[in-house]
Parts: sequence; C-alpha cells; structure tokens
Amino acid sequence: MVYVITLAVVIAVLCGVSFFRARTVTGKGDFLVAGRSLTWPVLVFTLLSSWIGAGSLLGGAENAYRNGFSALWQAAGGWAGLVVISLIAGRARRFAQYTIPDLLETRFNSTARVLATIAIVISYTVIASYQFIGGGDILHLIFPQVDRNTGLYIIAGFVILFTASAGMASIAYLDLVIGSTVTLIVIVAVPILLARAGGWSHVHQALPASHFKLFPAAGPLKALDWFLPTMLLLVGNQGMYQKFFSARTERDARLSVYGWIVGTLILETFLVTLAVVASSFLITDKPREIIALAAKQGLPPLLGALLIGGVFAKVISTANNYLFSPATNLIHDVYERYIDRKASSTKILLVSRIIVVLLGLFAVLQATRFESILQASLYAYTIYGAAVTPVVLAVFFWKRATAAGAVSSILLGTAVTIVWQLLQQFKPEVFPPYWRQFDAIVPALLTSLVSLVTVSLLSPAPKPEKLRQLENA
Repeated sequence: MVYVITLAVVIAVLCGVSFFRARTVTGKGDFLVAGRSLTWPVLVFTLLSSWIGAGSLLGGAENAYRNGFSALWQAAGGWAGLVVISLIAGRARRFAQYTIPDLLETRFNSTARVLATIAIVISYTVIASYQFIGGGDILHLIFPQVDRNTGLYIIAGFVILFTASAGMASIAYLDLVIGSTVTLIVIVAVPILLARAGGWSHVHQALPASHFKLFPAAGPLKALDWFLPTMLLLVGNQGMYQKFFSARTERDARLSVYGWIVGTLILETFLVTLAVVASSFLITDKPREIIALAAKQGLPPLLGALLIGGVFAKVISTANNYLFSPATNLIHDVYERYIDRKASSTKILLVSRIIVVLLGLFAVLQATRFESILQASLYAYTIYGAAVTPVVLAVFFWKRATAAGAVSSILLGTAVTIVWQLLQQFKPEVFPPYWRQFDAIVPALLTSLVSLVTVSLLSPAPKPEKLRQLENA
C-alpha cells in the first residue's frame, strides 16, 4: 500500500506543477524557453533531472548489473562532456535563440538546419520511447495486474498530456523538486542496501571478479563504446542548450554547469554502486529493473517506496524533456520557417501542443523495437553524437568549418549509425564475430569527423560576415 500511496502523491505533484505553470504560458517564449527567466539553482536540477533518466536509472543500471563497476565508463562520458560544456554555457546563453538548428543555420546554412532537425527528432524520440518502457516497468512492479505494455501506454499518455500543457516552464520547476529529492534518497539508500547485502566482503564474494575491474570483459574498446556516445550526446545535447537559452543571465548559465558537474558525479556514481550491490543478492531476467527491484525488496518499505517514486518521477521528467525538445525543432525550425511564417503566437502555441502529441505517438511506436534500454540509449546517443555534436562544436571552436563540411558530417554520421544498427539487427553475419558486440559510435564518429574536416578544407572558407554573426557568442 505504501508504494501505491507514494506513486499517487508523485502523480498528484506532477499534475499540480503542470497545472500551476500552464496558467503562466501565454505564447511561444513562455512555452519554449520559459520566458528566459530561469535562475541557476533551477537550472542545476533541471539539467540533472533531464540528463539522468531511464538512460542512467535503467540503462546504466542494466549495464552495472551485467558488467559491474566498469559501467562507470558510460557515466564518465557525461563527466568528460561537462568539462567541455563549462567552456561554452555562457556563450550559448549570449546567442539566446531557441534550438540547436538556430545555431547551425546562423553559422552554416538552412540545409544543416534541416538535417540536424531530422537527426534530433530520430534520436530524441528514441530516448523518449525508452522512458515510456521504464515507466511501464515500474507500474508493473507496483501493480502486477498491469502488464508492461499496458503500463507503457499509460505512461506515454500521461507524459504527452503533461508535456503539451506548459512546455519548458513546467519541466524546469518540476525538475527542481525531482532532482534534489532523488539525489538525497539515493545517497541514503546505498549504505542501507550495502548492509542488507552483508557488507562489501559479501558483495565481492557474490559477484565475478570482472565486476570490480577497470575495463569490462570485452576490453577497453567496449569501454570506449559506452564512453563516447554519452559524452557526445551531452556536449551537443539540444535540451541542455535550450535550458541555457532559458537562463535569466549568462552568469546563471555558467553557474548551473558547476552545480551540474557536482550533482552528476555524485548521483551517477551512487546509482551504479546501488545496482552493483543489489546484483549481489537479487537475481532478475530484466536487469533494467534492478534499481526498482532493490527498492522494493532490499530497502525498508518507506525508503523503497520513495526511491521507486523518485525513479518514476525522473523517468517522467526525462520523457518530458526529450519529447518537448524535438517538438521545439519542428515548430520553430520547420513550421514557422517553411509552413506558416506569419503564424500568431497563439496559433504557434496550439500547433506546438499538437506536435507534442504526434511525436509522443511516434515514440510509442519506437518503444516496441527495443528490449534492452541500454541498447536503445546507446543507439540514440550515437545518432545525435555522431551527426550533431561535431558540427555544434565546430560552431564554437573551428572558424574554418564550412557549410558543405557541416552538411556532409550530419548526413554521413546519421546514415552510418542507422545502417550499422540495421545490419546488426537483421544481418549480423556481415560483421566478423568480434565486431558484432560493438555499436556504431567509432565508425560513425570517424566518418562524421573526417567528412567535416576534409570537405571543409576542400571548400571555400566561410565569408567574414558569416563568422561575424556569431563572433560575440
């Protein structure tokens, strides 16, 4: 009963925040970037909550259950990405637009804008889809009579309604509550679960020695397979830039990154530790559920209920973020630009909400493609990281990059990732046995970078007036 009550409270809080913030949304600026009013404490927790969703709580936990502490390589990619982000957060806020394609068109051309929008829609709806899967799993654990697929549809419907109601305003302030609460609960839960497992000596005895090594059993290349997609998604993450665009000032944007670094280091390390400790005495055929299972079977009822409620809330929050972000692209980068240039603010708001619903349905369809959340997350990260992140970094760090180079980089990075994934899924025999265990990140990223550099150097340098548009950013 305590789990049911906790989940009901979580849902009530989510609905309350959404209703309250929806009353403040009167136009495009409020819906897309919260009126550019977010202070750094709010930004810290909305960045933390949007980053640590089902990818960490379920996909990262699945990795830790299977591979032990070497799963921290997946989290470490995010930590490395944060170092790069700390250099550009203030500059991103100074640019003060709405989306990543805004940056790319200003620096390159409209083709780069459109191709980036396509890559973002594909990768972000995949990310939203496995939040739906995770939320459905949690509902099934609490209400066994609700099967996982039914739970998925329930969560999807809730997220779509929630996201369409108030946009960035509801997402940011909801994340402030969720991010701070879940971080505290996880920190408290780890030592309690460790005691329940019989201490570190029992954990070491119960698990393979490989669970405590620096690299996974497949070697350093597999660690790179986890590290690079996470780092590249974080560095180029449109949802992150959109939050920087929502900051009240450049200072708020910069300070939010420092708080985000601390929060991410703490929370992701504790989450992996929680999953490893739980795997020493809990066995499941659904490794993605190990944290929720540990909460239900390894912790005192009240604390376990709070942890499950927090995981559920973070999955909902992350789904909101990754459903909202591509909706922003389609309304701002496609609808306003190519369909109805003179649309009123009220009409844009209405179309934004319709697009959220349509993208949510698309994400539900994609949720049926993946059994492993870890696999789904790495696929989504790779599409974004190989196709979008290199050209985003070129905006800030390489003046010689050209529009032709950017277009080729986005196009080839996306194509290689999708083809590699399809071949692994339907024609794995085309790969030598050793390579079948690896994802597309290395070939996709190399193709993207080589094409960006080579085509840029072979094409005429960008005109000075093109560079001047971003010289203050």
